[in-house]
Amino acid sequence: MGAEARLKELNITLPPPATPVANYVGAVRVGNLLFVSGHGPIRSDGKPMARGKVGRELSVEQGYQVAREVGLSLLATTRAQLGSLDKVKRVVKVLGMVNSAEDFGDLPKVINGFSDLMVQVFGEATGKHARSAVGMAGLPMGIPVEIEMVLEIE
Repeated sequence: MGAEARLKELNITLPPPATPVANYVGAVRVGNLLFVSGHGPIRSDGKPMARGKVGRELSVEQGYQVAREVGLSLLATTRAQLGSLDKVKRVVKVLGMVNSAEDFGDLPKVINGFSDLMVQVFGEATGKHARSAVGMAGLPMGIPVEIEMVLEIE
C-alpha cells in the first residue's frame, strides 16, 4: 500500500503546505534527494500553534504530539513539491530540534512523535530513518519543536 492510500486508511488529512517565515524555500531537490527545510508547529496564519520549552511548559507527551504535527506539515510540503507522497522511496535523515529545559534529557521520546508518524505513513522499510534529536536553548518564535528531513525520491 502506498503512502497516499495509507493516509486515507489512517484518516489523516494533511494541513496546507507551510509558507516559509524567512528568506528560504520549503524544499530543494538535488538529483534523487529532497531536502525539506526545518518546519515547526506553525498555523496557516503564520503563528505558532504551540510555544514553550519541553520539560518546563510542555510535557514529553505534549512534545511528542507537537513533533507529530510538525511531521504532518513536512508531509504537506513534500506532497506539494512532488505531487504525491508515493514518490518517496525512503526517509533518509532527520534532524529533530527540541526547545528544551536545561535539564531535560528525553529528546528522543519527543522526536518519536515524528518518527512514529513516518513509519505509520510509509511503513518500516521506507519510513525508518537515520536521526538526530538535539536540545536547543531556543527556537524561532518560541516553538517547542523544529524538524528537517532528507528524502530519497523517484
